[in-house]
Amino acid sequence: MSETLSRDLLDQSAGEIVAALAGRKVGALELTDAAIARIEARDRPINAVVVRDFDRARQAARAAAAALARGERGPLLGLPMTVKESHEVDGLPSTWGSPAFTGWTAEKDAVAVARLKAAGAIILGKTNVPPFLADWQSNNPVYGQTKNPWDLGRSPGGSSGGSAAALATGMTPLEMGSDIGGSIRVPAAFCGVYGHKPSYGVIPLRGHSPPGLDGGPLALAVVGPLARTAADLDLAMDVLAGPEPEEAVGWDLRLPAPRHARLADYRILVLDQHSLVATSDEIRGPLNALADKLDALGAHVARASAQLPDLAAQHGVYMALLGAAMSRGVPGAEPINAHEWMNMRDAQTAFRRQWHAFFRDFDIVLAPTFGTVAFPHVDEPDNDKRTLKINGQDTPYFSQLGWPGLALLPNLPATCLPIGQTAQGLPVGVQAIGPYLEDRTTIAFAGLVEREIGGFKAPPGY
Repeated sequence: MSETLSRDLLDQSAGEIVAALAGRKVGALELTDAAIARIEARDRPINAVVVRDFDRARQAARAAAAALARGERGPLLGLPMTVKESHEVDGLPSTWGSPAFTGWTAEKDAVAVARLKAAGAIILGKTNVPPFLADWQSNNPVYGQTKNPWDLGRSPGGSSGGSAAALATGMTPLEMGSDIGGSIRVPAAFCGVYGHKPSYGVIPLRGHSPPGLDGGPLALAVVGPLARTAADLDLAMDVLAGPEPEEAVGWDLRLPAPRHARLADYRILVLDQHSLVATSDEIRGPLNALADKLDALGAHVARASAQLPDLAAQHGVYMALLGAAMSRGVPGAEPINAHEWMNMRDAQTAFRRQWHAFFRDFDIVLAPTFGTVAFPHVDEPDNDKRTLKINGQDTPYFSQLGWPGLALLPNLPATCLPIGQTAQGLPVGVQAIGPYLEDRTTIAFAGLVEREIGGFKAPPGY
């Protein structure tokens, strides 16, 4: 087994790597050593893999090699990968990008991490985030700033920015992120990779909370995979989806198969404008070109629907719920009373029912993930003063929550897929939103588009 082979394999999909390991084309330790060497060679200018656990990774690789030699197989057996810093990994720090948690070490794995390990994955380390996961950048006082490999002067996205940057640069073939405001999908779009925001509740959140907290799942929040192919998202969902361990004694989760096997059979609503969100022509142009392509392939493509819920009204409810969820424990934050919270959840339920009715006649909503491509790093500390320049105009920074929020309030699955590049060579990503619990449909749709127009492309130099 050659060093060249193991290096080349790192550029393949996670599924292909697992198959090569099972076929004894490469050894687990050899591959892990090659992944470690790649991180050490490539990460300095990017600063994505900020927590490294190489010694234990090599131990796990030796165990995986022995298991493979015995003829054992697993969905991820021998696959080296990284996870977002906010996921608890036994024995590793988890600061959420805040100096307040420096020195805190997890004593157990998050449920999602435990499932990855049980499937045979080898955890190399953890990737960078913004403080408290509350930005579309990945810069914090503990680990510093992560840069976009397509342009070091731009953000890789957040809060799973280190995740997407590590994937794009070939330092990991699979990643585990989280999303409450676009934190999987925005980095995926900015770095040109795939990211899946699962239906709410499909993957347990336990072990993904600020250090020392271990309560109930946070409203809106999900954890989910990022990858370089749509098929790898599906592979990861096979491993990750399912009830909390103590609930598994009474029920099982079986996500339904994709609604269709051909693009021509999909019923698609294309949204390229939102009344509350400025959207760049650099996003709308490729999105509409894709819509035209899908129409030419025979898909039913609509540009409007009277059944679509009121997006502005929905956004108001989303922002209220998000504000309550994100401000808990923040000094000076204004608490809400229980009845206000119940009213918000009632409004959320009403929108969920509207989306359920909508998806009787449509299979996919195709929309921007974010209103612009990767933007230059923003240093303004006052969130209220931050702006993004879109089509030559300064626009409020956090108004961009409107696009990722489309899927968050109604608990819908959404898969971000790369669809091209701007004239300046920056990735363009869009999101495919589908019916609740029909995660396989959005991932399959992304895979069919990938087959038709191509998918991930590595940044220059990688």
